[in-house]
Amino acid sequence: MSPVTIAVDAMSGDRGAAIAVAAAEEAVRENEALSLVLVGSRGELEALLSEPHPRLRIVEATDAVHMHERPSHALRHKQNSSMAVALRLVRDGEAQGCVSAGNTGALMAFGRSLIKMYPGIERPAIVKLIPSLRGRCHVLDLGANVDASAENLYQFAIMGSLMAAAVSGLPEPRLALLNVGEEEIKGNEQVRLASHMLAQCDSLNYIGYVEGSDLFRDVADVVVCDGFVGNIALKTGEGVAAMLMELLEQAFTRSLYGRILGWLARPTLMRLLRTIDPARHNGASLLGLQGVVVKSHGNANERAMLAAIRQSVREVRLEIPRRINEQLDELML
Repeated sequence: MSPVTIAVDAMSGDRGAAIAVAAAEEAVRENEALSLVLVGSRGELEALLSEPHPRLRIVEATDAVHMHERPSHALRHKQNSSMAVALRLVRDGEAQGCVSAGNTGALMAFGRSLIKMYPGIERPAIVKLIPSLRGRCHVLDLGANVDASAENLYQFAIMGSLMAAAVSGLPEPRLALLNVGEEEIKGNEQVRLASHMLAQCDSLNYIGYVEGSDLFRDVADVVVCDGFVGNIALKTGEGVAAMLMELLEQAFTRSLYGRILGWLARPTLMRLLRTIDPARHNGASLLGLQGVVVKSHGNANERAMLAAIRQSVREVRLEIPRRINEQLDELML
């Protein structure tokens, strides 16, 4: 297995550098072909490491981007931040991918500035693979672009379809637009125009509109929407999953009878919890950049951060940016 190097922005998450360091140590233990570069305050990171590791190194960054900062301010004043330094490592070929739990807008701004976009793509989109009844579904955009034109949606659809083909091995991924109904007359002008554009592209397996409830029903392999709608849909789904996990725990611990049932059903329950646990599915890609950049949830715990690192490794091994870039020209209008 060929070696992979990932840069980890260790300073930007809500929970501090301890989460990134713990996840990094676990990641190199489980994957002998993986090397990680922890970017941040050397003194703080060295103190958090349980022991030196030959495949864990530290690159100094004197600053950090905070969650409340405007992307424009970060771009002007935080060039020495852990986020910017980690992305420069990808740009300069010292790492093949980057993971950050930091400010989404700043990560997108630095990504566009340092790593650059695919030719012909106007904006990056955040894409995430979410579990469905009989498989998984790529959903984008999940918050990079609050507003999106019909052309943006069309470009997101192309990139999402190419990514689904590469990641899931689907020759013709089913592609849909998220809308308030399945009828052709439904939706705003941007969605209706994007639908018309997608229907004219013979190279895409466009199946029309889907509704929010269809995201988890294995109706489509790729679902496209603007970032405002997508982020709300994602956070709602994660909230429902967390509520269900808590209700199950209460049901099987509240009484002796419940504990007995829980013990008997434990194998099935564990499979169910693994499927719906948001932490196991943490990590969303900034699609459109000419490099692998994975955005972790800002409040990610160690297990969730580890999931984001694993995702970045998968995308590097699958050469997602190169494969998308090679096929974009023939699909662009």
